[in-house]
Amino acid sequence: MRLKDKISLVTGSAGNIGACTAMRFSEEGATVILSDINKEGCKKTLQEIEDKGSRVDMIPADLTREYDIVKLFSQVREKYGRLDILANIAGGDYEPMVDLDEVSDEKMSYNIAVNLKSCIFCCREVAKIMKDQQYGKIINMASIAVKGNLGQLSYSAAKGGVSSFTRTLALTLGMYNINVNAIAPGLIEVDVIKNAIGPEMWKALKEDQEASHPLGRIGQPIDVANCAVFLASDEASFITGQLIEVTGGSRL
Repeated sequence: MRLKDKISLVTGSAGNIGACTAMRFSEEGATVILSDINKEGCKKTLQEIEDKGSRVDMIPADLTREYDIVKLFSQVREKYGRLDILANIAGGDYEPMVDLDEVSDEKMSYNIAVNLKSCIFCCREVAKIMKDQQYGKIINMASIAVKGNLGQLSYSAAKGGVSSFTRTLALTLGMYNINVNAIAPGLIEVDVIKNAIGPEMWKALKEDQEASHPLGRIGQPIDVANCAVFLASDEASFITGQLIEVTGGSRL
């Protein structure tokens, strides 16, 4: 098992990608701490992992609040004494499909808070733990939208920030034996998108995208989770500051 006896924290663990990442970490031998603002969704993920006999814990938090982030990492340190892996999965587009003249301060600010600021603050707090132990793996969640995507103005800006921040953080923490990388997924089949656009539009979108992907399919949460497992493992010990695209070649 590639993550045997590691202590890991997965934010956004109520969502499909976060839940799948947490499950894969547990399957590879890690103790997984789940965190999400959605307590019920988080409990569902916890139950699924517990049912497999793996070690799992849950600390809910609103990652748009700095106080909650500080408290989250304080609780992790107090209970476990260390943290080997942080997967910053929490995020989402809260201002989708808008034209430039429709961009609002409220939604733009929330997109930046949930996607970029939460990532920066979580990394700030986990670095305090990882620097002391001279070891750590940080995986941030970017998006293929960093290359630009129609209708995702503030979201692509926030995820572009995550990409740039990841590179700078890798330079900052490398001397402490801490690897920092980011994953940039393309279109992944997740409930939040399917529910937002409805079954008919989702079917049309999926068929259109499958036809344009070199691999002939869109992504699944497991595709992102498997990449996160690799980056969290010591197999990736000489990889840092990278943006790994998980897109099926869709933007080649």
